[in-house]
Amino acid sequence: MSRTTILHADLDAFYASVEQRDDPRLRGRPVIVGGGVVLAASYEAKAHGVRTAMGGTQARRLCPRAVVVPPRMGAYSKASKDVFEVFRQTTPLVEGLSIDEAFLDVGGLWRVSGTPVEIAMRLRREVRDRVGLPITVGVARTKFLAKVASGVAKPDGLLVVPADGELAFLHPLPVERLWGVGPVTAAKLRGHGITSVGQVARLGEKTLVTMVGQASGRHLHALAHNRDPRPVDTGRRRRSIGSQRALGRSPKTTGDLDVILISLVDRITRRMRTADRAGRTVVLRLRFDDFTRASRSHTLPWPTSHTPTILATARTLLAAATPMIQRQGITLIGLAVANLDDSGVIQLTLPFDRQSQSALDTTLDDVRTRFGSDAITRAVLLGRDQGLSVPLLPD
Repeated sequence: MSRTTILHADLDAFYASVEQRDDPRLRGRPVIVGGGVVLAASYEAKAHGVRTAMGGTQARRLCPRAVVVPPRMGAYSKASKDVFEVFRQTTPLVEGLSIDEAFLDVGGLWRVSGTPVEIAMRLRREVRDRVGLPITVGVARTKFLAKVASGVAKPDGLLVVPADGELAFLHPLPVERLWGVGPVTAAKLRGHGITSVGQVARLGEKTLVTMVGQASGRHLHALAHNRDPRPVDTGRRRRSIGSQRALGRSPKTTGDLDVILISLVDRITRRMRTADRAGRTVVLRLRFDDFTRASRSHTLPWPTSHTPTILATARTLLAAATPMIQRQGITLIGLAVANLDDSGVIQLTLPFDRQSQSALDTTLDDVRTRFGSDAITRAVLLGRDQGLSVPLLPD
């Protein structure tokens, strides 16, 4: 891979941009999507310190003039489909990452469509003209660097990293620009005086491993030298299926969290069965009042989409994290099932009662498909706000 042919296209402040597109009165004004918890913020609101998943009260305190609008998931899903249609008309090699971003490989289009820079300029113009949304594009030789470039170019920008200037662009950036460097890893690196990507690159791999662990050390050492051989993968299926719930800053009891966990598991396992997927690893993710994060996981002996099995595992993980929650407060809970395969619900290896429950899962899914997702639910969820179902890319 010797040429700059990979685009990372990322819609800007997606939910908020859709709201500003659809209501001219919101253009140029600070917009917050979501009341109790911030689901998205326009760049005008972000300039005041408003962040996604922040409590609504805190967000309005930071930006009193912000316009708060309720989320419209149907509108965001439609906008995403329209943008991806532009992507697919640009090149057949599109790898979606989420409903508002994708990688595109334009390496084979030089003669018919022009240079990657010309294609990126045309892509931005097409998304603006046909869908009415701003989009930022990074262009580089590797997927990693294209994504970094789009992040640096935001909002509504275009940044090309030439093949002969990769490290000159990458090395002055802060360590947080490296994929996989969150608050915890960044704190470890900064604790050793490592603040830039260039400083990471100058460390030996063994030294990095001692600082952040074997997997992270090897990963960061490769990225700091822009070693990323991954091609744009058009056939990649989802590696995990998950859902999350922002909680705001109001105190939550153990019972409250259990109800939220039940709702997340129900949502995830329905999605898994609809896609005929099964998974082995249950991952719990938490965010605390100070914006630090923690995750816990457990791998099962067999892949499954069996609701009670996944719920029991998630409850065990949550119970283990309870002391942290009590000390630090909790503002977000997320759950995912990873290590997915295509085998659907595993029934032959399950005891009789689990086979019966799997049949019940299927029956409930059929009822919800025919009569709507709210046609039948658990008694413990009746009358409770189960949060929003965020649009996802097709699996």
